[in-house]
Amino acid sequence: MASTLHPLTSLTAAGCTAVITTAAGLWPLSLAVAFAAAVLAWRAGVGRRVLAAAAAVLLPLGLSLLMLHGLFFPEGRTVLAALGPARVTVEGLAFALEAGTRTGACVLVLLLFSFTVSAPDLVAALAARGLPPQVGFVLASALTLLPAMAGRIEAIRAAQEARGLVVGGSVLSRLAAVRVQMVPLVLGLIEESGSRAQALDARGFGSPGPRTAYRELADPPVQRRLRAALLLLAAVAVALRLGTSWPAAGLP
Repeated sequence: MASTLHPLTSLTAAGCTAVITTAAGLWPLSLAVAFAAAVLAWRAGVGRRVLAAAAAVLLPLGLSLLMLHGLFFPEGRTVLAALGPARVTVEGLAFALEAGTRTGACVLVLLLFSFTVSAPDLVAALAARGLPPQVGFVLASALTLLPAMAGRIEAIRAAQEARGLVVGGSVLSRLAAVRVQMVPLVLGLIEESGSRAQALDARGFGSPGPRTAYRELADPPVQRRLRAALLLLAAVAVALRLGTSWPAAGLP
């Protein structure tokens, strides 16, 4: 996802990688994809920001997966430890590992794309493909908000700790603290998105009529063929996943 890539190539690579990783459902592949995304982010100079944002998303998610599936997995048979109604099973831990690594790989890949792609180039590329400009501006606004999430979470946490919020302690108290921190973060992002939408409307971006593009992007044929190959691989991965899941579900 280097800067020499066309924005649509970066978008296709990120989306297809996430789709293939999800369809495969193999934790070694997910770990490999996550490691590759981290290396690419570090080489692009955005490693610290990508890892900080990924940690803010994945740590509470990983704890919830461990709590739900590691302790209360209904299909668990091999019991490692029993704590009243909770049972630590090999199957539950394996499911939590697979789900956590798969989600982590997808999050890292998408964050890498959002931190390295040029929002103006992406808007111009989407407009050149005939998409409404509102679609490009909404996507560009989302991309510019993502890099600030890690810093906002730290600011919200510091403010709430100053008001007496206890983040340490047991796992349950930590999960409760994460929930309290997520509410102002989501509300703040929604408010800022609304402000940006109003600013765009005030400048006439939602008005109908012909438009003139002042930014031209080179789209080499090799990258167009690469996008087609990635989309084909993603479609094959989804088809194989559906084909193997139907017999397991007892469907005709």
